[in-house]
Amino acid sequence: MSNQNDHHEPSEKPPGRKEMSRRQFLTYTLGGATAYMAAGAVLPMVRFAVDPILHRKGEGEFIKVVEESKITDQPQEFTFELPQQDGWYASTATLIAWIRKDEKGKIYALSPICKHLGCTVGWNNDKNFPDEYHCPCHGARYTKLGKNLAVAPKPLDTYKIKSDKGWVYLGGIEPNTEVK
Repeated sequence: MSNQNDHHEPSEKPPGRKEMSRRQFLTYTLGGATAYMAAGAVLPMVRFAVDPILHRKGEGEFIKVVEESKITDQPQEFTFELPQQDGWYASTATLIAWIRKDEKGKIYALSPICKHLGCTVGWNNDKNFPDEYHCPCHGARYTKLGKNLAVAPKPLDTYKIKSDKGWVYLGGIEPNTEVK
């Protein structure tokens, strides 16, 4: 007796394309959906971090403050308004500058913010120290050029200045380079 299992002829299947199993299909589908959702969460964070680098820094705006003819060799306090936009909130900040001319007619504008703790300095407001800027909070003192004399670690900052058609325009604040 012969057993049918003994005569086993190998059956060859024709080569066909490899089919995807259900398990592979679900793995690819869930992996793709997860990657899509993760990108949706990560891309706004990347955009937020990179956005300041993408913006070009302009020269800034200059604000018309005072006529050149009104400026003397003694520092004078001038106020000006700066429009601001913070998100959807628009406001106007009132700023102060101490403006004067030197002997050659060059105009200087100092920020009134004390470099010690941020109080507002005044010109010639302490009888013990005439012809100086004085901070009423902690006694910081500065020369006419803004050089720090006591308490404050740095000189007063200056405003960028532009003159046009008899008017003085003030720009952004920068460190004082006139004093060493």
